[in-house]
Amino acid sequence: MTDREPVDQTSGTSPAGRVTAEHSRRNFLTLAGAAGLGVAATGWALTPEAYAASATGTAAPSAAKGGRTAAPTFTPIRPPATPLAVRSPYLSTWMATDNLPGTWPTFWTGRITAMAGIAQIDGTAYVFLGAPALPNTDPLPTMRQVNLTVTGTSSVYTLEEAGVRVTVIFFSPVEPGDQRRQSAPLSYISATAKSVDGKAHDVGLYFDISGEWGYGDTSAEMTWAQTDIGTGANRLINLNYTPANPSVLAETNDTASWGTMVWTTQHRAGLTYQIGEDNVVRARVVNGGALDGSIDTAQPRAIDDRWPVFAFHLDLGSVRAATEPMVISIGHVREPAVSYLTTPLAPRWKTYFAVWQDMVAFFHRDWSAASKRATNLDDRIRGAARKAGGTQYAALVATALRQAYAGTELVTAPDGKAWAFLKEISSDGNVSTVDVTYPCMPVFLYLDPAYLGAILEPILQYAETGGWPKQFAEHDLGAHYPNADGHNDGNEEDMPVEESANMLIMSAAYLQRADAAAARKFATAHYTILKQWSDYLVGNALDPGYQNQTDDFTGFIAHSVNLALKGIIGIGAMSVVATTAGKSGDAAHYLGVARDYIKQWVTKSTDTSGKHLKLAYDQDGTWSLKYNGYSDKLLGLGLVPTTVAAEEARWYLARAGTYGVPLDIRHTYTKADWEMWTAAWLSDQPKITSRLIQGLYTFGNTTPSRVPFSDWYDTTTDRQSGFQARPVVGGFYALLTV
Repeated sequence: MTDREPVDQTSGTSPAGRVTAEHSRRNFLTLAGAAGLGVAATGWALTPEAYAASATGTAAPSAAKGGRTAAPTFTPIRPPATPLAVRSPYLSTWMATDNLPGTWPTFWTGRITAMAGIAQIDGTAYVFLGAPALPNTDPLPTMRQVNLTVTGTSSVYTLEEAGVRVTVIFFSPVEPGDQRRQSAPLSYISATAKSVDGKAHDVGLYFDISGEWGYGDTSAEMTWAQTDIGTGANRLINLNYTPANPSVLAETNDTASWGTMVWTTQHRAGLTYQIGEDNVVRARVVNGGALDGSIDTAQPRAIDDRWPVFAFHLDLGSVRAATEPMVISIGHVREPAVSYLTTPLAPRWKTYFAVWQDMVAFFHRDWSAASKRATNLDDRIRGAARKAGGTQYAALVATALRQAYAGTELVTAPDGKAWAFLKEISSDGNVSTVDVTYPCMPVFLYLDPAYLGAILEPILQYAETGGWPKQFAEHDLGAHYPNADGHNDGNEEDMPVEESANMLIMSAAYLQRADAAAARKFATAHYTILKQWSDYLVGNALDPGYQNQTDDFTGFIAHSVNLALKGIIGIGAMSVVATTAGKSGDAAHYLGVARDYIKQWVTKSTDTSGKHLKLAYDQDGTWSLKYNGYSDKLLGLGLVPTTVAAEEARWYLARAGTYGVPLDIRHTYTKADWEMWTAAWLSDQPKITSRLIQGLYTFGNTTPSRVPFSDWYDTTTDRQSGFQARPVVGGFYALLTV
């Protein structure tokens, strides 16, 4: 990874705020989001009513409590940005303010991906999502948000106005162990209405999306259509659009330049739809009417040419009790998904479905069952996280789950097996960057080790058969997603010790958790290349030369203590690989080398004060977070002496501030993933583990940098230093793996 291409570094303004000016002709509302930071509630569940109440059984706030100006509450954290539809590198839309109404949702870059929600209540239209407005009219009134609850898989907004409560759930499934479901690039939105004043109310719910979801340049032209999927009681109404001039396997502003946006709901009584100019379509609903089922014929046309929107409206009639949910699915479908050494690869869902319409039908029918699975997964993660690190830790892993998985996607390899590719989001955009996969590793180890194996396979295969010319491991599979073109000329961002050790450690961790037969097959198939990298480490890891490493924004470094530690653990990891492959002699050799090196490492690394380890062997009086100690604990190698770990814990504790512990002595910034790796490594020292969790939670809960969770932030200013939306937040799960 690198800091050469930071995206949307924020000065405290939300991404939506930064881009609103250039879209001013769309008549945005400019309502300021309430900045309430109420954090409470120690539990949550998936049902709308349970979401609206805390685990203690107290009711969710109502309009009668606190008045119109009451700030919303947040359970269990006020996220820097809230995931709405976050399912793949190209389906990644967020709300970067506290409130659902009043601001447009955005792509992870801060570019608007508009979605509007309007509730008709007794003849009056209220905005509950986005910032729709009509020309030459007063601003539309908004519903009052009373609560936002975030789980690993869902973001649940509760809003009230005029005696009606509307609950909107943005649900992006995570399906460990289920390739068919995990490979679907789709997400759910559901909404219910309920009277909260004891009276019946006439209610209608309206949703629309703009063309901005499907292309990264609003001047690009698109075409659209309405499609029925299924018949009779199973009939789905699908609205879809695609670039008029697609560029396959290319990006525009980090958005795919090919593919189809799909927007689908169940046909039912009271449902109407329309595709047309935003002001025309929304005016029908604002003025009390239904949509007319028309499809605008003025196509192809640019996304910003009269802003075509794709709209559904459901007339719920007279409402007292909670209504049946209105469920919409949204997705971005691409064929092919990526390329590998110039060969296009199909998305994995094509293994199970002939066409995207079949996949959408399956996904939509699966909503109820998927919701139950998600409840169980959220409960499992929350319970384990509380036990491991408390309620604040549970909040952190909840914020990380969708962001981590959405940086990856499943495809079908040339031999028909499942591969997974990862995008280095918001830094270089590389394909399957090894030192970005490495910090992600804990979430996959905890939930689905086979998924980690699917990510490692193409990286290993490229080094084995694809033309990689160097002795050490490659940095990535391609300069820019979605094209894994490799680096057969050897010209890449070399990190020799870093990437070689990363691959060995990840492979060993996978082998320890994989099915025994799968582990033996993996270790045997990849033994030669893993041994080559291990032998490189034997010759170079104890005292690394002037090399680049994963924290490359800090610059190259010679004699790095932390990099040496990683390399030594990588050698130890080879003993796990050798054992799994049935090569006991090699296993003993590599473990012996690692044990010999670690003794020398302790001597070289210890500061003359005797109180801590140094940043580099030749830099007395320096220090840094030795987060690589986590891998030693993860693999159970027992290399780092417990006395050294305890010494480091005391040192970090003395340097912990409100927002965390700096990465090293040179700067006040830190890395969120490495903080949680350090917390896991030092879990036997509960004081520092608790302080690291508390600092990161406080940053996430209070930072004015409203971007998808940044992993690079300043511990004194509470602001993002760089990076956002990256899958490395999967590292938050480190404590759950030990």
